[in-house]
Amino acid sequence: MTSIDTTRLSTGSGLIARLYAVLHNIRALNDAHKTRQALQRLTEHELDDIGLCRGDIDRVCRPDFF
Repeated sequence: MTSIDTTRLSTGSGLIARLYAVLHNIRALNDAHKTRQALQRLTEHELDDIGLCRGDIDRVCRPDFF
């Protein structure tokens, strides 16, 4: 009896998944960069209003994959 594996798109699906992962990482880096810039423009009082201090900015803006 012959069976067909329908769980895979094609032999190139691994490559496509890696490409999407790279694109996701680039977007995450860009988002982190924009967030860091926006937070660095805030005053100490504004940062305090949202519960942050200058030392928290790098931790908050760190992308998930690092």
